[in-house]
Amino acid sequence: MKLKTSNATARLPKLAPSNVLKLKNDMLTLSAKIRKIQGRKVRALRDKGVLPVILYGPKIKNESLEVNLKDFEKVLIEAGESTLISLETEGKKEKNLVLIHEIKLDPMTGNPTHADFYQPILTEEIQVKIPLIIEGEAPAVKSLGGTLVKNISEIEVRALPQDLPKEIKINVGGLETFEDKVLIKDLKLPAGVKILRSPEEIIARIAQPEKVEEELQKPIEEKVEDVEKVEKKAKASGEEEVKEAAPKGGEEKKPAEAKPSLQPKK
Repeated sequence: MKLKTSNATARLPKLAPSNVLKLKNDMLTLSAKIRKIQGRKVRALRDKGVLPVILYGPKIKNESLEVNLKDFEKVLIEAGESTLISLETEGKKEKNLVLIHEIKLDPMTGNPTHADFYQPILTEEIQVKIPLIIEGEAPAVKSLGGTLVKNISEIEVRALPQDLPKEIKINVGGLETFEDKVLIKDLKLPAGVKILRSPEEIIARIAQPEKVEEELQKPIEEKVEDVEKVEKKAKASGEEEVKEAAPKGGEEKKPAEAKPSLQPKK
């Protein structure tokens, strides 16, 4: 099973831990209620700070639920979209171990407007994208004036749902020269997590500072040379026109033939 991520965590503000969230066996818990309102009427829920969600999975029936928006945002920041959370629905004894999935955001405010909760089969591996987080400071940036370039921001992995990490951290403290790089094979992964990319792919590197003055002068010099060539050509052509127009001996003076203009067409 391959799940898509929405990168909604990056667009949410940093929030303080919620006092209504519970931590049980190192797993975050979120409370939910059965949602009776459907269709366009869910806008009224959003106005009250309630987020409409859908619970689904390969072994369960789809359910329409609702959760407190503030609590959802706090859980999302803590768990991301690749860490299992415990969903407790009012009136149900059974808890659902789910992944936050397919978050829709308001294009104007960036606030979540809808989300899916996916309940995977815990004994089957799934495929998800995990964000890569840069840590530390590259010496080549500070001492050589280089720029840190991050080629990959998230990486696709395969693992059992309970083994999936929220994020994978990359320390760039070893990038001391412009030749140093962080590769896929340099990542430290939790047990049971497999990366679905080439181990030789570059994640981060240091770019050399650009020679700004040389780059700015180069096109200017080229333009000056082009102008000089055009001027010389125009001068030579003008002299030819004068010679052709001059009368010979007693011959009648004839108008010179028109020559094409050297000015570029507009």
